[in-house]
Parts: sequence; C-alpha cells; structure tokens
Amino acid sequence: MESQEPKVATSSPLVPLMYSNRVVLKTILECGDDEIGLFGKTVVVGGWVKSSKEVKREPMAVPLKPPEASPGPKDVTCVEMVQSRIPFFKTIIRVFGGSISSQSVREKLEPSIPKPPPPSKFYLQINDGSCVSNLMVMIDSAIVPVSASQVLPTGTCILIQGVLEKPSTHGKQTIELKVDKVFHVGTVESDAYPLSRKKLPLDSLRDSSHIRPRTTTVASITRIRSALDFATHAFFQNHGFLQVQVPIITATDSEGFSEKFQVTTLLGNTSKKGEPVTTLRPDYNEDFFGRQSYLTVSGRLHLESYACALGNVYSFGPRFRAEKTVSLKQVAEMWIVEVEMAFTQLEDSMKCAEDCFKFLCRWILDHCSQDMKFVSKRIDKTVVHRLEYMISCSYEKISYREAVEILRKVTDRTFETQLRWGVPLTDEHLSFLADDHYKKPVIIYDFPKAVKPFYVRLNDDGKTVAAFDLVLPKIGRVITGSQSEERFDMLTTRIKEFDLPRDQYEWYQDLRRHGTVKHSGFSLGFDLMVLLTTGLTDVRDAIPFPRTHGKASN
Repeated sequence: MESQEPKVATSSPLVPLMYSNRVVLKTILECGDDEIGLFGKTVVVGGWVKSSKEVKREPMAVPLKPPEASPGPKDVTCVEMVQSRIPFFKTIIRVFGGSISSQSVREKLEPSIPKPPPPSKFYLQINDGSCVSNLMVMIDSAIVPVSASQVLPTGTCILIQGVLEKPSTHGKQTIELKVDKVFHVGTVESDAYPLSRKKLPLDSLRDSSHIRPRTTTVASITRIRSALDFATHAFFQNHGFLQVQVPIITATDSEGFSEKFQVTTLLGNTSKKGEPVTTLRPDYNEDFFGRQSYLTVSGRLHLESYACALGNVYSFGPRFRAEKTVSLKQVAEMWIVEVEMAFTQLEDSMKCAEDCFKFLCRWILDHCSQDMKFVSKRIDKTVVHRLEYMISCSYEKISYREAVEILRKVTDRTFETQLRWGVPLTDEHLSFLADDHYKKPVIIYDFPKAVKPFYVRLNDDGKTVAAFDLVLPKIGRVITGSQSEERFDMLTTRIKEFDLPRDQYEWYQDLRRHGTVKHSGFSLGFDLMVLLTTGLTDVRDAIPFPRTHGKASN
C-alpha cells in the first residue's frame, strides 16, 4: 500500500531526519519535561508494529426523517412501483393458499447493497529502533478499513502522519499519535514470522539473525554496541592516535600457534597444464597470491610498521581463528581493537589499556542510560553497578609467578588443568583470580615466553616476556598486550624457536634493521566489551551475524 510522498508540517519543532523526512521516535519519547509541548504537533513517523488491538465502536443510529411534502409531480421508477404493490401481491398469494415472506420478496426486488464494516479504532505499539520505548498509535478504520489482525499484525511496517495528543486510553503511555494519513503499509506473513511469539529466548533467535534486531533486547544490545564503537574511536582520536586499516588477508602468521583460515582459489580449478587441482598436493604458485595466504589472526605486526613511522596508531576490524572448540567467549570471527605506540614500554601499554577500558565503561553509562536500564531489568540486574565499580576501583597487578603461587594454595576446589609454572592460565584460573580471590579487575604480567607470541620482548631473566592480560570478573580476559621485541638478534632467535618460515618475516625484521625503536601495544576484544556492558553471557548474542563452527547461514 503506497501513497504520496509524506510531508512534515513546517510548524513542528521536531526536526525530521535529513534523508527520510521522518521524525525518529526517540525525539518524541525521550524528550523529558518537554513532552507536553509536543501536543498538537503534526509529525511523520515510521516503524514496525510490536502489538495491535482493535476496538470496535457501536454504529450510531440514524434518526428517521419525517416525509417531506412533494413539491410537484415526480417520476416513479419500476422498483418503486413494484414495492408499492407488495401488499396487493401478498393478499393475492394468501387467497390462493400460498405463502411468501416479505423478506424474500424484498431481497429479490431491492437492489443488492453491501453493508459497510462496523466502525473501529486500531491501537498499535510501534518502534523504529531508535529507543527502547514504543509509541502508541491510534488509527481510525476509515483510514485503514480492514481488521488489524489481517493487515497490521506484529511485524508490519508502517509510515504514517498524525497529530501528537494526550493518550485516549489509560496506560503507561504519556503521549499518543492520532493518525490522519497512511503512506505505506509493509505487510507480514504472520504464520511464518519468527517474532509472532512474545519474549523468545536469545538462543532461539540465533537462527534468525536477520530478523532478531526487531526484538527489544537485540535492538538495545545493538545500540550499546554502536555506542562502544563510537567511543573507541573517540578515545584514540582524542589522544592523538591515527587509525590505520590493516589487511584481512595475510601471508604472515602473527602469533605462531593459532589455527588459521586459508584463502585459496585453487579448489575446483585446473592447473596451467590443464590437470585438476587436488587438495593433497596443491601448487600454491598457481594460487591467486602465488603463495599460501590466510585470514588474519591479528593485525599488530602490520600496525607496528606504521607505529614505527607515525607514532601512536590503532586499528579496528575483524580477526579470524579456525578453532572448532565450543566457547561462550570465542567464535570464528571476532572484532578486535589493536593499538601500537612508539617510544613506549610495557607499563605504558598497561596504563593506556586501563584508561581506554574505563573510558568505554563511563561512555556507556553516560550515553546509553535507557538501554542500560532495560538490559539491567531484562538481562543482568548488576550490570550497571559492576561497570561503576570497574571505573572507580584500583586494579590489582600481579606477575604470572604470583598468580601461580596463589592458585597453588587453593584447597577448596580442584582445577581441571594441573597447574605448574610454564602452563597457560585457563579461563578457570583467571575466573578464580578475578571473581573469587580479588573480586575486581586483575592485570597479570611477565608470562613464560612459551605461552606468548614470538614477537613479545624477552625479559632479562631469559624465561619470561613483557606481556600482560587484563582479566575482569565474570568476563575473563578482555585485553592482552605486550612490549614488542625491538632487538634484531633476539627477534631472529624467537622466529627460529617457533619454527616459523623466515622469508615470511623479512619485512618485519626490516623494522629492526632500519631505525628500530621500543614500542608496545595491546588488543582489546570488542565483542567481549559488549558482553560486559550488556550483561550477556554468550558472545553469539553480542555479534550481529556470528560465525561459528558449522554455522554461517547468512
């Protein structure tokens, strides 16, 4: 159903969007004490129906008018003449013993006139994704002359114009839109619409990633995610960092021990000799890039090259790990914020990471109050308090050795992984330290060199490297950082220890050959920040289109 292009009354103080000429519902529903001043204003709004209700009205009785005196002769139609003779016909029929109802005679003689539907009003709750609250909309059946259950069910998209008024019904709403024009109705197949049921659990929505943003919960999560995205750029831009886009496809293994996605065009093709390419012995010289290539696990190596020329830089994008293990905190594609700073050491990165983390927490509390109020009610009642505490408290800093000593002294529980020096700390270990032992964020530093990537700077003891993890209660490891190895000889030795192909890292070693400098940085798990700020427990609910082992349907 389409109509003419909507126009907003010029007298309305509500400014429409520049590119769609409609007013977003947030400007109406979150205007605070100025709401009374909106009454009487004409606006154009659009959105999707969250619920609909039809209220039928009793038709008004039409008073009978007394017959008017005829001003003169009048032509009589055949129908009128027959109608005037009905009593005479009925008398004749009775005389001859027949019977007929006046109703049947009337039905045959009177013209067929369709009866209009009874008048009614439709009350709709609509939402356009700009805020948590819905706008109550009242549409008279004269504008949409069909049943709301048939044309305006949950999921219907409408674009309408109307006047803002006080609510005509008693309820939570403090403002209502009385519609006078309908510009568009996008119908919905109710039987097939996944959101016809109310309050579907999050796990059941994962199979409908393309529709789930229309739920109030996922919409709030998305707005919080968007605010975190904006805040991330704001923090680094405000502190003089330059953004650098690093490649997604790379021939360099940045960590040395992560499962990677290989990128190739060989499968299903034929070689230059016309022979089919097999997966057993592919000739990568004939591949698109002429060598083995992968989806990047980390962009920090490429970021270093710009830090060693421009100073402080950061990148923000997707990173990929082909790990088939099932985890609530890890999927195949994760968005990561990566930072590199020239002329800095480990302590500088630790301070920057802490400041960045607190800035993001504060930003969400200051700019997403309504969404935080909703997720506190719907997902986690303690999320706001937890963020406030993480902003105000001091963070515990301990070395890896100290962490191991604390964990070894634990007697009231048994860890699945046997703990000894040199073994990576598992999620279970980190959870105990942050949730149970310290009950606040913990920064662990100076890890054994075998558990961190090859490029991390070797400490003077020859056993540990200058790396750190920021571990949070409930979430676990959110930030991991390090000081990079700036010494050419040391870096060459580390590449050999990891048995990495040296030719792939010639360009990386050039940064040490030509004007080397001490530098450090960190990686922040952006999707994990969304988990923290929303109270979610599964990262698949924090990512718009999660990619997991065996699932990438849309």
